[in-house]
Amino acid sequence: MKKWMYVIFPALMLGGFLLVYTSHVEEAEAREKARIEKVEADRKEAARLKKEAELRAQVDAQKRQQEREEEERKKEEERVRKQQAADKELRDAIAQFRGEADKSAKQASELEIELDRLHKVKDQTSREDFELAKQVELARVAKRNAELQQQHLTAMLSQRAGASGLAKMPPPPVKK
Repeated sequence: MKKWMYVIFPALMLGGFLLVYTSHVEEAEAREKARIEKVEADRKEAARLKKEAELRAQVDAQKRQQEREEEERKKEEERVRKQQAADKELRDAIAQFRGEADKSAKQASELEIELDRLHKVKDQTSREDFELAKQVELARVAKRNAELQQQHLTAMLSQRAGASGLAKMPPPPVKK
């Protein structure tokens, strides 16, 4: 019987092991199936949460994009408004300066006309002054000539009178 023990005990142990193993395998398969279902459910939940997060992120991104576009539009409108205000201010300044330039040009032309008139008056006055100076000088020359002629005539008369006997003084009376 000793020989049979080598077969019976291991066979009994093998049978016990198979009973435990089969019950454990079924339990392990059930646990594995539950774990797979749980993992699948978790994966589906994660996918659902991911989709929800992506949708929220997409909505938030669209919202931020709209806000950014709105802000950019406002900035652009503000920039355009400022540019238009600057352009208007520049046009007004240009119009003002052109008006002042026209006024200055008109005043300059009037002053040039006045300057030309004054130059003509000056030239005319200079000519008149020259003519008067010429007449004064001619009058002085004529006066000098007249004086010289008068002196000449006086000298001639005194010479003729001196040469004439009537103009001689009688000899002084003799004293006795």
